[in-house]
Amino acid sequence: MRIDAHHHLWDLTAVHYPWLMAQGVERFFGDPSPIQRAYLLDEFTADAKQHGISGSVHIQVGAEDPLQEALWVQEVAEANPHWPLVQVAFCDLTSDTLAMDLDRLQKLSTLRGVRQIVGRAPGEDAQTGTNALLQDPRFLTGLREIAQRGLRFDLQLIPELMDDTAHVLAQVPDLQVVLCHAGSPHDRSAAGLDAWAKKLALLSALPNVMCKLSGLGMFDHRWTQQSIAPIVHNCLEQFGRDRVMFGSNFPVDSLYSDYATLFEAIEDLVPNDWHAAVFGETAAKFYDLNA
Repeated sequence: MRIDAHHHLWDLTAVHYPWLMAQGVERFFGDPSPIQRAYLLDEFTADAKQHGISGSVHIQVGAEDPLQEALWVQEVAEANPHWPLVQVAFCDLTSDTLAMDLDRLQKLSTLRGVRQIVGRAPGEDAQTGTNALLQDPRFLTGLREIAQRGLRFDLQLIPELMDDTAHVLAQVPDLQVVLCHAGSPHDRSAAGLDAWAKKLALLSALPNVMCKLSGLGMFDHRWTQQSIAPIVHNCLEQFGRDRVMFGSNFPVDSLYSDYATLFEAIEDLVPNDWHAAVFGETAAKFYDLNA
């Protein structure tokens, strides 16, 4: 059993994604124009199946109407019972309507957790102000609420925010958290990776935090297996075999490579006797997914 624990799907006729359809806007991950088209389950599974993957986790991806996106993913899952698909939806944990919003989402059988991005990239974060979540007491209250409901939290941030994030998460020890994109090490210099690894230790020290090997091309568009090796090895060393999971981050990471190149590079970097856990068992347990 193998699982892709982090990917996206979109039907541009069903759900609107303002960030995706913006014209002439360069993002931290590059030029989105090649992926400004429908990316549906059939295309994703055609690639994933070639590597033994038999189930996956859809992660929210900035829809104008997050509930509409979650409902659409639920429809996709119901229409494709042969492919086990669960989802992590967006929810504003600081909202005054949080309980009602979560009640709506939890009516969906595919829901396993929520994601509210704390940090994407230094330049964009300065404009969006998402970093302020860490100082907002409502955010901590929201994390406690989803923990009480048995939901997981997908954490996306940059290394500079790991100190404050570790402080917040330490106050919610019963919340199951997974770190997206290995914590987004955006500075790929030797010094940058060293600083990232030291910050990462603050999160890996928390037993309720896991880590995804995903999105490694977003800050290194010409990545190679050699260039991502220090990231993969650090994650494996710090989190261990049973707290790391693979995610393709497709179709975003399709901007930098095809699925086979990405999967095989990470597969080669993970010890053979860790494959079962990293490429399936850990994600299956975390997301309650039987593929």
